[in-house]
Amino acid sequence: MPRAIILAALLPLALPLAGADFGLTQSGKRMEAKQIQAKPMAGPGPAAPTVVLIGGLSGDAESARVVIQEAASKDHFPFRLIAIPRANPDKSKLQFPPTGVAYRDHPESHSLWRWIALQAPDLVLIAGADDFGLADALPQNSVAGVGKIPARRVEAKAGILKSLPKQIPPSEARREIERRRARTPRQLADELAQFYGHDFDQPTYIPGIALIAQMRLGNVAEVEKLAAPYADSTKDPLGARPSSLNLAGHLVFAELAHRTNNPRYTQMVKRAADLGFDDKGVMKESMPFHDEMSDSVFMATPLVVEAGKLTGDRKYFDLAARHFAFMERLDLRPDGIYRHSPLTDAAWGRGNAFPALGLALSLTGFPKDHPGYPRLLLAYQQLMASVAKFQDDDGMWHEVIDEPGSYPETSATSMIATAILRGIRNGWLDKNAYQPRVDRAWRAIETRVAPGGVLIDVCESTNKQKTLEDYLHRAASLDKDPRGGAMAMLFATEMAGLP
Repeated sequence: MPRAIILAALLPLALPLAGADFGLTQSGKRMEAKQIQAKPMAGPGPAAPTVVLIGGLSGDAESARVVIQEAASKDHFPFRLIAIPRANPDKSKLQFPPTGVAYRDHPESHSLWRWIALQAPDLVLIAGADDFGLADALPQNSVAGVGKIPARRVEAKAGILKSLPKQIPPSEARREIERRRARTPRQLADELAQFYGHDFDQPTYIPGIALIAQMRLGNVAEVEKLAAPYADSTKDPLGARPSSLNLAGHLVFAELAHRTNNPRYTQMVKRAADLGFDDKGVMKESMPFHDEMSDSVFMATPLVVEAGKLTGDRKYFDLAARHFAFMERLDLRPDGIYRHSPLTDAAWGRGNAFPALGLALSLTGFPKDHPGYPRLLLAYQQLMASVAKFQDDDGMWHEVIDEPGSYPETSATSMIATAILRGIRNGWLDKNAYQPRVDRAWRAIETRVAPGGVLIDVCESTNKQKTLEDYLHRAASLDKDPRGGAMAMLFATEMAGLP
């Protein structure tokens, strides 16, 4: 896939400033923004307005050149500036507001639209004559569900920034982002709890994680009611065709077993974990249903550890260590991050978040005197060090971990940040090195959780794919999403320090 930098044709004028990729064009070129901390007389404090200056929206080089020159100005301005010199390097036909499936259809339009929303600028300036309706769409729509943003077209000539008024009022989008970021972890967890964690018709990990978060919020009795059909054998939690999703769903029963001391829940956990042994009690090479996907580090390993904790039988810890080693051999890349499956080396976002969270949950209950503990701990620490390198400046991990132009993915970020926070609190990771990463991730997730349980950029359900391109074109939500909601809720309860 092409890796061309969008400013390649303008290298003589390129700014020595930190850039951030925020999207991929249809042909695979990275879309890049450069953030400039402007130099107002008193310094750009938290209240300083933000201005986004966009060039090259129609693909013309002249407006791109003007944007670069404006951003390179040595003048002092009372705002922060984010410059996008060439917003449409492929000269694609854009559409605002974008339609179709993000980021599969109209990827440039979706990338720019959602990125602007989350930056929540107070003013957007578009240099050049053709803007595909962006200047009209931004102030007339709640951009990506965040809020309206003042915008206007300007002539592509020197002096754009000097013409701005000294006072730029806050945009509706900025006020909404500030409101979101003012929520405490408990407040965000309570907000999400209104929309997620109220059913268990399908005993899988997606509703299961939300139910575990509900129990952390004190709603154990309500969760017991939802689990009752499985506890009284009215329904089989493994179902007629059990899968790895069902295995992870059993974490709800493990949580209930610890909280209620009801032996029926322990029996259910044990029954699922015993699938890792044959009829004669001989340990299998791995837990079943892994389908060669790195997801299984989360889907099976913590459950087997829970069986060991609840029964006191160390064979389950042996099985957990064996299963993890099996998955590691299948999917761990030489550079320390996970391919999703052996079909391709593509490092899918949740394909790394699953091992991260799975290891963190497993280590929490794994006996330190077990011979497998040092290996699990080292694997966790190495994975955290590897994925940490790919966190972006906004605090997010992306839909493909090592492709910065792929979209920032909310569920993977919630999972990885939860795993890191668990490691800090248990002394597995250095707090000074990793707490800032958790804090940035929390700020980013708060930004991406809107009223009504709506989340932005949660990757759709994804089985193993054959190519990197297949992963890069997975659909991203802008709506309620049970998977993303559950993981954000888990992160919020972890941040809140709830048991």
